[in-house]
Amino acid sequence: MKNKVNLWGTHGATVLGITLVLFMLGLLLVIEYHSYRLTHDAQERITYKVDLSPDVSDSLAVALAAQVGQMSYVKHVDYISKEKAAEIFSEDLGEDFVGFIGYNPLYPSLMVNFNVQLLPDNSSEVLDRFCAEVGQLEGVTGVVYQENVVSELREVFYKLSWFLIVFVVLLLVITIVLIASLIRIAIYGRRQAIGTMRMVGATASFICRPFLWRSVAYGALGGIIASLLTLLTLWVFSNEFQLQLIGGEHWLWYGCIGLALVLVGIVIAYLATAITVRRYIDKN
Repeated sequence: MKNKVNLWGTHGATVLGITLVLFMLGLLLVIEYHSYRLTHDAQERITYKVDLSPDVSDSLAVALAAQVGQMSYVKHVDYISKEKAAEIFSEDLGEDFVGFIGYNPLYPSLMVNFNVQLLPDNSSEVLDRFCAEVGQLEGVTGVVYQENVVSELREVFYKLSWFLIVFVVLLLVITIVLIASLIRIAIYGRRQAIGTMRMVGATASFICRPFLWRSVAYGALGGIIASLLTLLTLWVFSNEFQLQLIGGEHWLWYGCIGLALVLVGIVIAYLATAITVRRYIDKN
């Protein structure tokens, strides 16, 4: 009876350890996913202003907006007329400056946002080409943007992405080591049974089979529980802090992360078991 209790305790401890390790990996993958989304959303919110001639007609301005919007890396284009620009400026200023000075000095413009996912790695070259191509269009006087701010933001996003990728890789290595250690500890208590089966003539594949199936079950169960804990954590944070982490646009990626956790648990547990059991078989 005591041995049975110890056996179940070993199984439970192994599954719990795998679950906790995969849970930490799942949280970091979720952080990496949302960091990627936030950085890309922030980059897409950067607006590039295309100044138009003051005498450009509305029909020509709308045609220019349609022509710029057809560029593959452009996500959205807004046409701001002189009247709309004056209205926005008056709201920001708090008074009607047109009535004060007697005329509207503002120019019509196009507000352009890029689709970051379609931009290649050399996005600065694309931006230079965009400025050159748009600047040659009829009715366009130039493209205005804060080059230093755009460059600094791009550099910050690049460094943040690589930092998170390196951190995920390091945690994955730690996950492999910890799960392999847990499996070895679980099999260590059965080393005498392995030796006994070897002495009565059991083949290596016959000895390995039950251990491999049990370890696969450990890894799959640990991955499923870790996925559920990750979703529960996201639900709690989303409700408590109004972070909008639960939504239809996220479920596909959450499903991929959950599947990745299950696969990582199965593969690591399987390989660690195969190597450990083979080592005990060779010793006997």
